[in-house]
Amino acid sequence: MTSNKTLFKYARFCMILCLAFSLQACATKAGTDSNGYQNANTIPDPIEPFNRAMLKLNTGLDIFIIEPIASSYEYILPQVVRDSVQNFMRNLRTPLYVANNALQGDFGDAGVGTARFVINSTFGLVGLFDVAEKRGLGFEQEDFGQTLATWGVGDGFYVVWPVFGPSSLRDTVGMVADSVADPVRIVAFSENEDWVYYTRNGVEALDNRARLLDTIRDLRKNSLDYYSSLKSIYEQRRVALIRDNVYTNNYDIPNYDYDEFE
Repeated sequence: MTSNKTLFKYARFCMILCLAFSLQACATKAGTDSNGYQNANTIPDPIEPFNRAMLKLNTGLDIFIIEPIASSYEYILPQVVRDSVQNFMRNLRTPLYVANNALQGDFGDAGVGTARFVINSTFGLVGLFDVAEKRGLGFEQEDFGQTLATWGVGDGFYVVWPVFGPSSLRDTVGMVADSVADPVRIVAFSENEDWVYYTRNGVEALDNRARLLDTIRDLRKNSLDYYSSLKSIYEQRRVALIRDNVYTNNYDIPNYDYDEFE
């Protein structure tokens, strides 16, 4: 019962914010190109002092806690094992990716995602091996933030959340919505096995962070303004994902997929 009330609360929260964003979507059209796609470097940042404070907090947590754990994870586990972890985590999220493809009207990619899930869940041993990739069915990340963007919902403004990191109001709504609809969360909470959901998220975040050890160290060391660099990377990557482009940048920072909003 508590779980159902929580889901209802999140769903209502998402609906209210989505409505608010729809009303201000026209205000972001000035930052679009001739095809109607959002350009990079256009997300307003009216709460920059707060965001910079949150980045300092997150950087401290990362340097003293998260990065050492990620370094140990990378050192202890060989690459092949870490790749299997990534494949397994991606496979668990594939139903969400497929749902977002369908909501965007991209039924071709929804079909590809469905095929990937079936193939990797069977021949790939519950997703430990990406057999589908070898058959030409490439991985594509989709989230509800991207879905909202395809519906014409604007960014809102840039925000850096404690632990969760860079986001926008629209993508925050998307993150919450994806969390609510996450099959792993639904099943785990219905069986009173919440730890499964949180463990999945923790391992996923750790694996993602381990893949960025050198990248983030280099970014901290060489950026004239670490905050501005991260913001620019976030903006460019989100635009690329929305446009289904391959984002090529030396500082390719993926979403950490911290979904639990409790």
